[in-house]
Amino acid sequence: MEKLRTAMNFCIRYQKTLGYSIVSLLTIASEQIFSSVAFRCPCNSWNTLYGCVFLLVPAFLLFLLGYMVNARTWILFMSSCPQGKKRCCGFWEKGCLSLKVLVPVTASILVAPLTWIAVALLSANFYECAASGSSLIRHRVCRDMDQQCWELLQKIPCEENVVRELLKWNSTEAGLVSFRAQSQVIGWLLIVVIITVALISTCISRCFSPVSYFQLKFWKMYLEKEREHFEIKAKEHAAKLAERNINCFFEATNPTPFQTPSNEDWQKISFPYTFNKNNQYYSLIHKYINENRGQVRALSEGDQIPTVLGFVDEAHASEQGF
Repeated sequence: MEKLRTAMNFCIRYQKTLGYSIVSLLTIASEQIFSSVAFRCPCNSWNTLYGCVFLLVPAFLLFLLGYMVNARTWILFMSSCPQGKKRCCGFWEKGCLSLKVLVPVTASILVAPLTWIAVALLSANFYECAASGSSLIRHRVCRDMDQQCWELLQKIPCEENVVRELLKWNSTEAGLVSFRAQSQVIGWLLIVVIITVALISTCISRCFSPVSYFQLKFWKMYLEKEREHFEIKAKEHAAKLAERNINCFFEATNPTPFQTPSNEDWQKISFPYTFNKNNQYYSLIHKYINENRGQVRALSEGDQIPTVLGFVDEAHASEQGF
């Protein structure tokens, strides 16, 4: 039991890193399956389109899927939709709020698409197919040659001995037909750029963090406990409300008064989280119960959205299937 508890604490503590790792591993596995099972380069004039579709379209779909399953995306979207005639803030304030939320969200979502592209470039199958049909390479390699050279260039992904024949015809452009080497070099360069940018952005976000390292640890502990109590209380409340309604239905009695949060109350705890050093709250529920309920706004003077505090919005939503 103690070992299980230790494992659970480890998963909770490093859930973001583990999440990225799992997404990357699943993306790598999916690319390998696509490359070995579904991908078959046509070796004709369709090479470039076919190769680019397999290289870029799955990455784009993963990008869209990342937005769909990200909790902060839906919190921002649903809080930005018009709720009657009430407006939480002005147009420019909403725009700034959306931009501050979407930039770090987009950065985290790019993990899966960039992993797909990097792994696909390292395996080189998609790039080799796309490059063999490129008009730019065709004009360089098959310069002053007949149609047969073009046809041979398109068959490189399907026949290994084609490269030797092309090199006999035009040895000065030998590097242009080394598609596999080009793809792998680009893939490694992309990986280096991704890791470098991720490291720099993480350092910058931690450097400009409004709270200290140990306060961040406490903050995550608080959100974990708040989520646990919220889930328990919500289930109890829902069970009691359901029991009352069912009893009234079968017994044909009038319902007794039952207090539940109003639509306006739910809306006030569903904005993207903003940090204010003058009134520091660890969540929107914390802010809601400590401020005048009629004064809770999505964005107030002095509020900011630090990248390092993005986990606050995801504390509840990640457990509710968003």
